Amino acid sequence: MLSAESLRSIDREVAKYPADRKQSAVMSALRIAQVEKGWLASETIEFVAKYLGMPPIAAYEVASFYNMYDLKPVGRHKLTVCTNLPCALSGGFDAGEYLKQKLGIDYNETTADGRFTLKEGECMGACGDAPVMLVNNHRMCSWMSYDKIDKLLEDLGK
Repeated sequence: MLSAESLRSIDREVAKYPADRKQSAVMSALRIAQVEKGWLASETIEFVAKYLGMPPIAAYEVASFYNMYDLKPVGRHKLTVCTNLPCALSGGFDAGEYLKQKLGIDYNETTADGRFTLKEGECMGACGDAPVMLVNNHRMCSWMSYDKIDKLLEDLGK
């Protein structure tokens, strides 16, 4: 189900916890699986759960709680805009509306060409840098003016 490289990465995460607490690595293991697969199908979540010796429903609860996990396919570039109150008041709402207009989609939708998925995100811990966005769960972009959004979309479109 997962590559040998991903399993080695999960094993490194598991090694950070006591031997009888393998399930503590579930968040890392799900992230590793998602990076490899692009999203978390129920079969992938079940595989991760069994690999960690935990009930599949427990791993699903984690995957469905946090918005960094994708339970259905997403575009090549997932853009998550922080819309928590501090960011919303500091331009996050406007940044999200601008992205909707530029991409021709709403939150939780993917462009027809499969390049972009737009998501709303909870606090990203960078309120002073608002508005902030995450690109593919790994790259934080701060102070996202319309010009910076245009440049980001241009760079990602290549």
